[in-house]
Amino acid sequence: MKETDTTAKPSLKLQAYHYLKSRILSCEYAPSQFLNEQKLCAEMGNISRTPMRDALGRLEQEGLIAILPKKGLMVSPITDEDVHSIYEVRLLVEPYALRVYGSLLPREELEKFVYLMQNPDVIPDFYAADDAFHDLLISTLPNKYLRSAHDSITGQNTRFRIMTGKVGMISRTATCEEHLAILQPALEGDWDGAAAALTHHLELARDKAEQTLARIHLGEPAPAAAEKADKKE
Repeated sequence: MKETDTTAKPSLKLQAYHYLKSRILSCEYAPSQFLNEQKLCAEMGNISRTPMRDALGRLEQEGLIAILPKKGLMVSPITDEDVHSIYEVRLLVEPYALRVYGSLLPREELEKFVYLMQNPDVIPDFYAADDAFHDLLISTLPNKYLRSAHDSITGQNTRFRIMTGKVGMISRTATCEEHLAILQPALEGDWDGAAAALTHHLELARDKAEQTLARIHLGEPAPAAAEKADKKE
């Protein structure tokens, strides 16, 4: 019985990994925040340092933690280079996946997003819907190495969105129009046209992300104009 319970329960190092990662991605541990290993062990019920160090090493490999000599542990900051790298990967992978494997996407799923983009008021969480839309576009990509590269930047993308308070990152009206511009050629079987529209959409998102990060570096709030305009419509 004990043996079955042991195998069913995640190891302490896996528990520590998921515990820390969820708090980093949600910005509960903010970018550039210093962490204390002993306090982290205490937070998890006084686990030993061995599983904690294993988890921290894994997070360091993923670029979410920096282990600084003589300084300790720091949650990795989100830099201009991070934002550039995120969108570089997305621009390489997402349009390619749509162009080459888009014909495998279920038509009913594409039509569902047409409805949502035409009726954004029915969407309870627009940011989750935006993520789901982009997840769909690469869902038929069979290349595990490309998928791995894309998966590796999704956490950083989530952190950046939360760090900026989501404000200024997505204009609901503009995003719906850009998504529809991707969906229309896709439903017509024009995958080159759909991929070109997706590239344009990602380039606009990249430019907005870089502008938002520049404002944060200058100590200014992220622009709220786009969100306010959406609320008026």
